[in-house]
Amino acid sequence: MANDAVAGNSLRVAPAGPTDGDDPVRAVLAAYTKDLVTAVQDTLAAFLATEVDALREIDAAMGGFAATARDCVLAGGKRVRPTFAYWGWRGAPDGTGPLPAVLPAFAALELLHTFALVQDDVMDASATRRGRPTAHVALAARHAAAGHQGDPRRFGEAVAVLIGDLCMVWADRLLARATLPPARLLDVRRCYDQMRVETIAGQYLDVLGESDAANWSVDRALRVARYKTASYTVQRPLLFGARLAGVGGDAPLTAAYTRYGLAVGEAFQLCDDLLGVYGDPATTGKPAGDDLRTGKPTVLLMLARQLATPTQRRALDGLGADVGDAEVARLAEVVADTGAVDRVERMISDRVDEALTALGTASIDETARTALTGLATAATNRRA
Repeated sequence: MANDAVAGNSLRVAPAGPTDGDDPVRAVLAAYTKDLVTAVQDTLAAFLATEVDALREIDAAMGGFAATARDCVLAGGKRVRPTFAYWGWRGAPDGTGPLPAVLPAFAALELLHTFALVQDDVMDASATRRGRPTAHVALAARHAAAGHQGDPRRFGEAVAVLIGDLCMVWADRLLARATLPPARLLDVRRCYDQMRVETIAGQYLDVLGESDAANWSVDRALRVARYKTASYTVQRPLLFGARLAGVGGDAPLTAAYTRYGLAVGEAFQLCDDLLGVYGDPATTGKPAGDDLRTGKPTVLLMLARQLATPTQRRALDGLGADVGDAEVARLAEVVADTGAVDRVERMISDRVDEALTALGTASIDETARTALTGLATAATNRRA
């Protein structure tokens, strides 16, 4: 068992802190989130210890490779996907079974997330993640320091791709440890597989957009947000949790989760668009203005071009160039002056309202409803 807090049917409910007394949403989230994250982390650590040992038996170098993959998984993060999956499970009529039976499934989502992050960093040529060098950058530095032959950058990118692949395989293996009736586990797998397909589809559209930004549009940028982020961050984890509780595809709860998940997931990505330009690197763990440096066709930047005056558009034509910090700051001001930031903030607010309306369309466990209400706001009103 990963944690004493998960010994019963649900996570231990800690007493609400004094600041939570008048805010039931904050109280519920505070009561559950810490124990859930700890349980997921413990599950991952125990699983990965065995997997790393097994790979080390193949070759000593494999042990180092596997340990690097393990460290990518355990490096931190908000564990957003297991959290939404947990509340998707708890919100269902039968979401009160023993938590250890489904905990491996929740933890598997973090392995899938690591697969996506590591390979996304290679595609975006990102230097940092969570305030640390990205996997491919760290591997390249290690290659160079060891004096090995070949291009360190090429080596780092190749091994990072393999780390991502390994994490996807590990996710499959951990998901199989969920203690569920075979028919239900098969239904869960169908949902999980659809999430993976949609994630890859969204990632491809993201890559395509960067290579064809001149012909991109706000609609296509939203489509990227829908499949790259909304699907595997909120919508599919919620549905994944519902499937773990035996909820069918035609149930009213499935329709409510689908609607809520799409709205919150898109709002989550729109928030990321803002953080990609205006976020504090000390908080986000990534350099400020990366999207401006690359000319990434996000909804924010597509709207800025759409709303820009001729003078502002000429300034925005500098997006994607090798610009310094001063120029990035100036371009960020131009984007704000177009009204695009205000428009995106309204889009986020509208989607949160849509998500909360969706929660009222189906019968949901009241504790889960309260938590999902809080998560809709917490996931879209953040600094990292």
